[in-house]
Order: sequence, then C-alpha cells, then structure tokens
Amino acid sequence: MAESFKDKVAIIGMGCTPFGELWDKDVDDLIVDAATEAVEDAGIDLKDIQAVWAGTANSGVTGSSVSAPLQLQYVPVSRVENACATGIESIRHAALALASGVYDLVLAVGFEKLKDLGFPGLHPGKLSDKFHPIYPAGGTGPGRYALAATRYFERYGFAPDEGKRTIGKISVKSHYSGARNPKAHLRNEVTLEQVLKAPMIAWPLGLYDCCGVTDGASAAVLCRTDDVKRFAPHHREDYITIKGIGVSAGPGWGKNKEDYDFTHWPETEAASSQAYEMAGITNPRKQLDMAEIHDCFSIAELIAMESLGFCEKGHAKERLIDNGATIAPQFREEVMKKWGATEKEIAQCPDSEDVLIVNHSGGLKSFGHPVGGSGGREIYEIYKQIQGKAEDASRQLKDVRLGLAHNQGGHPGRFVCAVMIVGVPAERL
Repeated sequence: MAESFKDKVAIIGMGCTPFGELWDKDVDDLIVDAATEAVEDAGIDLKDIQAVWAGTANSGVTGSSVSAPLQLQYVPVSRVENACATGIESIRHAALALASGVYDLVLAVGFEKLKDLGFPGLHPGKLSDKFHPIYPAGGTGPGRYALAATRYFERYGFAPDEGKRTIGKISVKSHYSGARNPKAHLRNEVTLEQVLKAPMIAWPLGLYDCCGVTDGASAAVLCRTDDVKRFAPHHREDYITIKGIGVSAGPGWGKNKEDYDFTHWPETEAASSQAYEMAGITNPRKQLDMAEIHDCFSIAELIAMESLGFCEKGHAKERLIDNGATIAPQFREEVMKKWGATEKEIAQCPDSEDVLIVNHSGGLKSFGHPVGGSGGREIYEIYKQIQGKAEDASRQLKDVRLGLAHNQGGHPGRFVCAVMIVGVPAERL
C-alpha cells in the first residue's frame, strides 16, 4: 500500500521576488534574489543544499540554468517542466526526494522571464510563417477560456450580461487584493463598471479578466520534519509542513469528446482528490482557511473553485461570489462597494464558518503569472499568512492554519494539474 508523507516534509524557508515587467533584471538575477531570500529565511548556508529542482517552462533548459547563477558546486540540479503546474511540481519532486531519504536538505526554485521572449502574450500555438513571420498561429489562452465561459453561461442559464458581471466581480476582487500586495505586478484597483467596459480580448473576457505577462521567481528550502531542529535550531519555530499533494495529467481528448462540456476541470478534480485524501480533508470549504488557485482568467477561478469542491457545480455565483464568501473580511465591504452592492447585500455576507478566502494575494490575475514561478509564489503567500508575516499588515489574515495551492497548465480539455496543501505542523495543531 502506498505510504502517505503527510507532515513528513517541512518547508523551512521561502523567497519570492516582486513580479512584474522587470526590465532591469535578467533571469539569473531573479533566481539569485528568490533563492537568497529563501536560504536566509531558513537560516542556512547555500553550500549546505544537497540537491536542487529548477522549475521553468521557457527560461532555462538544463540544471545549469540554476547552478550557474547560484554558483552551486557540482550538486545535482534537475530541471522540471509541467506547463503552469511547474512551480508546484518542482517542490513536489524536492519533497519526494526528502521523503525517500536520499537527501536531507534541498532547494526548489521556480522562475520565468516571459517579457524577454519577444511575444506580447504566452505562446499560443505552433510557429508558422504562413500566417505571420513573428506571431504564432493557433488557439490562444483567452480564446480557449472564453469558450469555457460561454459554455458555462449556457449550461447554467446565465444571460450574457449576468455571466459577464459574475466573472467581473472576481476581477474586481483580484485587483483590490493585488493593489495591497507589495510584490504584485498589477497593483491597481478597478470597479465593476471599469471591468465591464474594458477592451475586449475574447468575449466575455476583457482586459481586466486576463492575467498579464510577467517576470518573477520563487524558491523554497525543504527538509524532513524530523530534521528541522538539526538544520535551524535557533529560529525555526514557524515552519510549515506539506499535508497533501496531487498531480493529474489528463488524456487530452476534451476537444474531441462530445460529452466534454468545458464547464469543469477533470484534472483539477483528480489532483485535488489525491491531495485531500493524503491530507485527510473531507470538506475543503470548511477545513481550508485559504486557497491560492489558478486564475489565469476570471472564469478559471470560478470553474476551479467548483472543481476543487468548494461548492456544487453551477453554484459558485450564489455560494461563493455574490455573497463575498471568498474575500478577506477586512476587504469585503470595500470590494463589494466596487461591485455596486447595497448595504443590505453587504450585511448578508456569510459568517466565518462559511468563508474560504481565495486568491488573497491578488492571484495570477493581479499578482502575475511567470509560469515556473507561480506555484511557489502561491505557497509563499500561504506560508507568510500562517506565520503572521504578510508584507503589508493590512493583508494579514487571522488564524490561518491550512491552505491550498493549485495550478493547471494547458487548456480546457487538455490540462495537467498540481495541487499542494500546506499547513501548521501536526505538533502545533
């Protein structure tokens, strides 16, 4: 029988660069900045690291992409790539190596320098000079998620305006949270009216429904939980442990199957089921305190919440969005006012037992999405919230003990998904 490694692996240090259009930094700078913060946070020396996992989709080819900037001295470095799931995957591989007993102290680094690729957006398809000498031909991210949005509206009986307003509320929330996050890329508040009137990218996804093209890196130092005091005996009282991990790669037939409806993510359902089983979670809505989930587009957050089991399919609007149940309590009133909510509607928000705070960081939408760096950044947010060390005190949540990070790469019908649940060590529960 497979053995769970719940609470067996600890994250003892983390780092994250600011995300954005970092023209004054190259990819080596980002790797060094994130790794240095993580190593210093852990209270160790870089020379003590026994192995490294380097997660990137576009900004490095081999392990030397990390060993060179960090000047690592001949330790094993493995490059990991699994599309947008790359960041969580790199930490997963590091954790599995520790659990196996092969290494004692390891580093995972996720990074991307997307602004240097020469494209205005993520690579949408195969290059072909038949269409344009520079721009690639093929399906685009906004186009594919727009198909999911229109299908969702149709299946669950949303009028076009109603559907557009529903996902627009998600964008308002993301921007409000990101505006208060010192490391976020897009730090500007928007109103629902601005979202609805923004330039259209692929209906119903407008400019404020789509994440930006971002540079950034994140890093984590890990060891076995039993070794925490060995490596950092003097100050490591606020480490976190990995509770559950799930990874799922679908067969990729979504676009070809007549029964695939574009309104749920089977890969997310499978990956979260694996993670929940390992972590002992039977009711994520009530057992999790926060979730950082893959919201490359506003509709992605809505469908992901349902696919993660936060509510029944087709009910995110009334169960999670309209009532403010995913907004941090200290932000809720102001965010809902930007929607145009009345005082009565604001007063009817659910009590704390029915709240699950989602993408408090600003999410991919506002914080940014440098592919390899996103998963580690999500875990970084949960890590800081559990420690009570949010960069801006106004962002600090109360009593965070358990959080979920979720990333999926590909497109509806052909995803790979990674889910990681982290939290307070068992001894402190």
